[in-house]
Amino acid sequence: MNNEPLANVLRPKKLSEVIGQEHLIGKDKILTNLVKNKKLFSMILYGPPGVGKTSIANAIVSELDVKHRFLNAVVNNKKDFEIVFEETKIYGNIVLVVDEIHRLNKDKQDLLLPLLENGLITLIGLTTSNPYHKINPAIRSRCQIFELLPLKKEEIIKGLKRATKFLKDVKVDDKSLNLMASLSNGDFRFALNLLEVAYYSTSDKKINEEIIKTINSKASSPMDEDETGHYDVLSAFQKSIRGSDVNAALHYLARLISSGDLDSIYRRMTVIAYEDIGLANPNMGVRVDACINACERIGLPEARIPLGDMVIDLCLSPKSNSGHVALDLALKDVENGNIGKVPTHINAQAFGYKYPHDYPGSYVVQQYLPDELKNRVYYKPKNNKYEKVLATTLSNIERIKKNQN
Repeated sequence: MNNEPLANVLRPKKLSEVIGQEHLIGKDKILTNLVKNKKLFSMILYGPPGVGKTSIANAIVSELDVKHRFLNAVVNNKKDFEIVFEETKIYGNIVLVVDEIHRLNKDKQDLLLPLLENGLITLIGLTTSNPYHKINPAIRSRCQIFELLPLKKEEIIKGLKRATKFLKDVKVDDKSLNLMASLSNGDFRFALNLLEVAYYSTSDKKINEEIIKTINSKASSPMDEDETGHYDVLSAFQKSIRGSDVNAALHYLARLISSGDLDSIYRRMTVIAYEDIGLANPNMGVRVDACINACERIGLPEARIPLGDMVIDLCLSPKSNSGHVALDLALKDVENGNIGKVPTHINAQAFGYKYPHDYPGSYVVQQYLPDELKNRVYYKPKNNKYEKVLATTLSNIERIKKNQN
C-alpha cells in the first residue's frame, strides 16, 4: 500500500507547475527569471501553511538540476547540518533548503554563516513566521526575502482539478470542489488532503458535498468569503482603527484571530501605530511592540486578551499622519532630483560649522538645507496635544531666527 500523501506525489518539478504566487512566478517574474538565467541567490520564502513554499523550493532545485539537500531546523540535529557542510568540500556549492528556518539555533547558525558568506551554501529558507521578527539578522541580511500569499479560491480549485487526474475513476462536481476550496482557507495542502480522504472514503469514487461535510464539518473561514478576502479584512481592520470605530475594529480583529493569522495582525498594528497615530501619541509604537511580545509568549487563545486591549487603545487614541506625510514630501523631492549640494559648513569637513551646544538653549541659526531647498517646509504639525508642543518648539525656533537675522 502506498501511503505517500497526494500532496507529495504532486510536488512540482517546475515553477510552471506551482499553483498561485503569480507575483513571483510567471512570465518575466523574478523567480522564473532566476531559473531561466540559471542563477540562484540565497532566499527566504515566508507565508502561511500550504501556499507553496516547499513546492517552489523543490521546483527551483529540480529545474536547475543542482546538488541540494532538504533539512528541517527542528527535526534535524547539528550533526545532520555538519554532514551537509562536509559535502560542500567534495561537491562545491550545495543548495540547502531549510524548513522552519526561524527555529535554527545558534550552533547551526554558527556553522551555516561562514559557508553562506563564501558561497559554498546557497540557502533557501522556508518559514510561516515573519522573517523580520523571527530570523537572525545575520542570516536575513544574506538572503532575499519573498512573501508568499494565501491562495485564492479559484487557484485552489484549479489545483484540485489538476489533482483529480491522478485519482483513478474519481468523480467530483463543481460544488464539491468549491466547498473544499472554501474549507481550505488558502491552504492548498489542506485541500489536497481533503480530496484524498474523500476519494478513499467512498466505494464508488464519487465525491459530493455530503461526504466532504462528513469528513470536515467546520464552517467556512470568515477570511475566505468570496467578497471579502484576506487582504480585504486586513484593510478593513486598519481603516476601522483609523476611523476610530472600536466595534468594527474588534469585529475584523476577531476574523483575523479566528484564522490564526497573528503575524498579519502584528504587522498591521505596528504600521497603524506609526502611520495613523504617529506623533499624536508617540508611545503607541512601544506599547504595540510590548503587546506583540506578550502575545508571542502566551500564544492563542490567551493572546486575544492583549490584542483586544491594544486594538481598543489604538482606536481611541488621537491620530496624526503628519510625520510620514512630511517624509513623503521629502522623498518626492529626492525622487524628482531636487537635492542640491550639502552646505559646506555641515559636510564632512564642516568648515564654519557652529556647534549648537555652545550657544544658549543649544540652538544657533545656520542653514542646513541645500540652497535650492532652503525655504522648503515639509513638516506641518497637527492640532493634537503632543504636536502642539512640537509646534510651540518650531515657533520658538522661528522667532529666534528672526531675532538673530
